[in-house]
This record gives sequence, structure tokens and C-alpha cells, in this order.
Amino acid sequence: MAHIPRKRFGQNFLQDQGVIASIINAVDPHKEDAIVEIGPGLAALTIPLMARVPQLHVVEIDRDIVAHLSARYTPEQLVIHNCDALMFDFGALAREIAPGGRIKLVGNLPYNISTPLLFHLASFGDVIYDMHFMLQKEVVDRMVAEPGTTDYGRLSIMLQYRYLMDHIIDVPPESFDPPPKVDSAVVRMVPYDVLPHPAKDEEHLRNLVQTAFAQRRKTIRNNLKGIANDEVLAAVGIEPSMRPENVSVAQYVALSNALKN
Repeated sequence: MAHIPRKRFGQNFLQDQGVIASIINAVDPHKEDAIVEIGPGLAALTIPLMARVPQLHVVEIDRDIVAHLSARYTPEQLVIHNCDALMFDFGALAREIAPGGRIKLVGNLPYNISTPLLFHLASFGDVIYDMHFMLQKEVVDRMVAEPGTTDYGRLSIMLQYRYLMDHIIDVPPESFDPPPKVDSAVVRMVPYDVLPHPAKDEEHLRNLVQTAFAQRRKTIRNNLKGIANDEVLAAVGIEPSMRPENVSVAQYVALSNALKN
């Protein structure tokens, strides 16, 4: 297929067979798995995934790619959902194709929508078994970052609150056509069956973390002025002079819960 990559869709097509094999091995598909691929593109991951499962579902926004895939594969092999992944109801699809079970998500995600898409997918954690995504390396570094590092922030906390994260491999630009201007990486995300640090109000936690990181160079005391005084911070093990990137996920949850009380 002679397809011109569309910049507005953030298209960079994976072509490195070694990287493709590493991703498929990490996903470890079994014939009983219900797998959904986001952004199949030119089918670099689609073809080896279809070889492992009886039927694969894909979510693709580009109508030219949809037409190509529809002409090449039967609906029994490949079910194509022509829509924007940011608006797609993965919960409804999971209930349809994996009743009583969970789906596995795979994708080389468009870098221009990766962060909002990750937050969109967070709302479907109860129907997702695991996720393997190719993303900009800078984003993956932030996703898996530990407290006390420069990459640790709102994205790290809100994803680690819900998922066990694992940085799988780094992928250089030459693995794609056209090569992106940045390095890439593959991350595995596994939703917790039981949250290790459950928040009483997740919306409150999200707002609290966002406020805490409004000005990274200021202390947690200054950023949360009027929200949490020194006594409340100390009660959950947070030194008021700490910077927001030094506060752990567990401490943010404990602070949110204390404020809700």
C-alpha cells in the first residue's frame, strides 16, 4: 500500500522486524485473548497479532487505511472500528467481545494524542487486562518516573495510582517510516485488581495533584496554601518544605483522603 503518512494523525509507521517481534513477545498473545489494537496503520503489528488470535479488533481513524485493511482482510479475521480512539467506548467493546473477562490493548499510539488517550483509557481499567503501547520515550520516562526525579509529575502519579508500569524497550527513530524526530519506547501497563492506595474521591485526588504541580519549583506548602496547612501535611508524612516531585503516590492519596475527612 502506497500510503502517504498524515501529519495531522501523527503517523509514523513501524517497520523494524526486530522491534515488532519484541513487542509481540511482550504482549504474549494467546488464542483465547480478546485483543484490540489502536492505530493499526500499515499492519506491522496487526499481521503477527492476527496470526496468534482467531479475530482481532482495531480502532483506526484514517479512512484510507480502513479501506486498505477492509480490502485485505475478512471481518472474521479483522473487525475494524473507524473512529477516534479518544471518543471510543472500550468498555462497551469489552463487554461485547470478552463477556465476563477483559481485553488486551496494543498500539503504536500517535504521539500528538498520547497523554489525553492514556487518561481516557484510565476510565476503562476494570475491563482491561493489560496494555502495551509505543509512545514517545519522553512520555514513557514520565509515566514510569519515581519520586525525586525530574520526570516525576502529574502523569506519573495518576497512572501509577491505577497501573503497574514497566518500561519494556527503547526504539530509535530509524525503526519507523518516516522516522520521527524523537526516540520512542514501549511501556506495559497492568491495571491493579485492588488499588494499593485507594482514594476516597479520585476527582479530588486529580485536582489536588494538579494544584500541587502548578509550580514545580515551589514547595508543597506554597502550592497547597489555603488547601492543606502544615499540620495536615505532617500528619500524612509530608514535610511542608518538600517539593511536589518528592511526594509519593501513597502520600498524595493519604493527603487527599485526609482533606476529604
